[in-house]
Amino acid sequence: MKAGILRVEWLTLGFILGTPIIWVSAGLLWQTEFWIVSLICLPILAAFHTSLQHETIHGHPTDWGWLNELLVSLPMACIFPYRRYRDLHLKHHEDEHLTDPFEDPESYFWCENDVEGMQPYQRRLFDLNNTLAGRLIIGPFLTIIGFLRTEIARIRCDEKGVRKAWALHAIGLSAVLLIVTMMFGMPLWVYFLCVIYPALSLIALRSYAEHQAAENIGARTAIVEAHPMLALLYLNNNLHIVHHASPQTPWYALPKLYQERKPQYLAANENTCFAGYFDVIRRFAFRVKQPVAHPFLHRCVSQTSNNQK
Repeated sequence: MKAGILRVEWLTLGFILGTPIIWVSAGLLWQTEFWIVSLICLPILAAFHTSLQHETIHGHPTDWGWLNELLVSLPMACIFPYRRYRDLHLKHHEDEHLTDPFEDPESYFWCENDVEGMQPYQRRLFDLNNTLAGRLIIGPFLTIIGFLRTEIARIRCDEKGVRKAWALHAIGLSAVLLIVTMMFGMPLWVYFLCVIYPALSLIALRSYAEHQAAENIGARTAIVEAHPMLALLYLNNNLHIVHHASPQTPWYALPKLYQERKPQYLAANENTCFAGYFDVIRRFAFRVKQPVAHPFLHRCVSQTSNNQK
């Protein structure tokens, strides 16, 4: 950035500014005859907002981090404090540790020792969570519980920045809850069950296919050649190996980059490519994608894992 000149990605900024306006407009339909439109649009908008937050984490749409954070500070999906999402996601981008249950905060794997110590019902639950149907139905619940469990532990240990992140989140969350109850007239339980939970399921559809355990680092990250509408919802994060290879590239430039370098990406990830999300559904709706125990991390010392299971 040249001195005194602020870089602005106007398309991304337009989405960031427009999404809360559409969200409020959709919410105001709740107490009208068009209430079903509200229930359809709100989860999609909440999921889309997390995609926008993801863009800001990687330095978009401006060069000013504080401004990017401020622009997406209304937590429509409610659960994750922005700064915690930012810190954990940036750690996830240490590709040499992808899927490692101790190093990758977004890993869904456990180490073998932990799996052996589980009760039978726990093993069945996490096996179910490793199917796509399970990830969409119970995955959000497990993610919320696991995330809150680890965050409470970090707060108790007074880990740097965690309490401040939650304090800032409380301000934005209070605003969301006031808007939902006072403006929309929607009970909070309805917002949780019909907006937050489906939004997390939409996000889980994307994240389910993104990574897998593999000895080759490149093969740990997939490509989903998604329908344009879903690609827009995820801001092209379905082209996940492209994003990991070039995390500073804005979302709208990823498809061109993918087309230009497609053979290289497919060679790097050993042709881990899905022909859309229906392909993912066809393959893994009721079939375990990979085992719960990390297949290449066989034994581990006793320690607390970083992931948000």
